[in-house]
Amino acid sequence: MGLALAEARRALTTGDVPIGAVVLGPDGGVLGVGCNEREARGDPTAHAEVVAIRAAAAALGAWRLEGCTLVVSLEPCAMCAGAAVLARVPRVVFGAWDEKAGAAGSVLDVLRERRLNHWVEVFPGVREAECAALLKDFFGAQR
Repeated sequence: MGLALAEARRALTTGDVPIGAVVLGPDGGVLGVGCNEREARGDPTAHAEVVAIRAAAAALGAWRLEGCTLVVSLEPCAMCAGAAVLARVPRVVFGAWDEKAGAAGSVLDVLRERRLNHWVEVFPGVREAECAALLKDFFGAQR
């Protein structure tokens, strides 16, 4: 989670919402990292998780991220949860809950939706207070 938080802080340099993600390989090595890059790229799909998943797939030379773990500072949204499912990520670890757009148990539960072709093991609340504080400070400064 420390690497995901470092990526989240990197997003602050572009004025984007501070969310960071890391994809770890089966051996625990880092395959991909990402932070929100929507503002920098002008791309609504440039969420931290998608950026990290793309980097990991490129590093592996394969779209299936079997045996990998996605670590993210905020509960994934529906798009990012869908990307994890489609990439066959078996585990997602996240920090803060997203009560407005979360899709790993708070608003929706895409990651564990039994009607889909792949299910993900979810580990929520890792360094939750630290992850939530980063977002609270960001949005507090915006107002």
